[in-house]
Amino acid sequence: MSRSFIFSGHVGRWCSSFLLIGFLFAVPISSQAEEIVVYSSRIEQLIKPLFDAFTKETGITVKFTTDKEGALLTRLLAEGKRTPADVLITTDAGNLWEAARNGLLKPVTSPVLQANIPENLRDPQGQWFGLTVRARTIVYNTRKVKPEELSTYADLADPKWKHRLCLRTSKKVYNQSLVAMMIAELGEAETEHIVKGWVDNLATDPVADDTLALEFVAAGRCDVTLVNTYYYGRLMRENPTLPLAIFWPNQATTGVHVNVSGAGVIQYSKHGAAAVRLLEFLSSEQAQKLFVELNMEYPANPKVEYGELLNSWGSFRGDPRSIVQAGELQADAVRLMDRAGYR
Repeated sequence: MSRSFIFSGHVGRWCSSFLLIGFLFAVPISSQAEEIVVYSSRIEQLIKPLFDAFTKETGITVKFTTDKEGALLTRLLAEGKRTPADVLITTDAGNLWEAARNGLLKPVTSPVLQANIPENLRDPQGQWFGLTVRARTIVYNTRKVKPEELSTYADLADPKWKHRLCLRTSKKVYNQSLVAMMIAELGEAETEHIVKGWVDNLATDPVADDTLALEFVAAGRCDVTLVNTYYYGRLMRENPTLPLAIFWPNQATTGVHVNVSGAGVIQYSKHGAAAVRLLEFLSSEQAQKLFVELNMEYPANPKVEYGELLNSWGSFRGDPRSIVQAGELQADAVRLMDRAGYR
């Protein structure tokens, strides 16, 4: 009997059927698209276009849930090993540091991320990576303040600004991180003296958000404030005639305080390789340009151009120190602000 004849007859039909069944079951498994889950404190319109671009390039779909930073961290702690999440995306190094401190993120070794994201904008252990840079700077009323009157964050504590300063509430992490970095530079005693000076110079109680602070400055209720630049960009896009302008402080010292929005891979991710691919994509020039266009934030990847709008605000030197300190000293900053009466 020849070998070519072995699949004929009853045995041949059984083997052929077995191979056919195996093929039918194998096709859906191998062609099934991989899916990852993202928990994000960034709103849908700022992240979905990036996820869509990632899916188009890789075939990996992204399912995402959005919520407040604190709520997401609480949820991840409660879910533990049962979490469906693969990636956390959130704002501020303080929040990213807190997630890492609580064991929610795993170290990632990626030559792509290390090449795309500067060392001072990422965790030394690779637990999180900055994806956009947010400059927290001074904005002033052009009808009431000359730029040569301005200099540093500390100078806003000078009595010349009495009843002229507006600030966002200290409950928001943005000002907590700024104060934390001031502690790292100046120590607690000097920083507390400055923050008390800010409080003494307030024209009104601290306001709920950066946009309201800008509106108060534009309306003349105060002359100067501290905000993230993208809030300024959004407001000026709606009403370019507002008497507002940016001033870049601390150019002769530490540079402008910068922070990040960023991401890390969840400790118990079931799709670690795909999660790393998403982070690598978000650090790419293609995705970084989308970040600039969607939210007027500065790219973390230094190879990416700022674009016409951001360039129109002028060039500045950012603080080159590691923003990990914003997380490490955040609790100290909160206690200091409370002692200074900054609510």
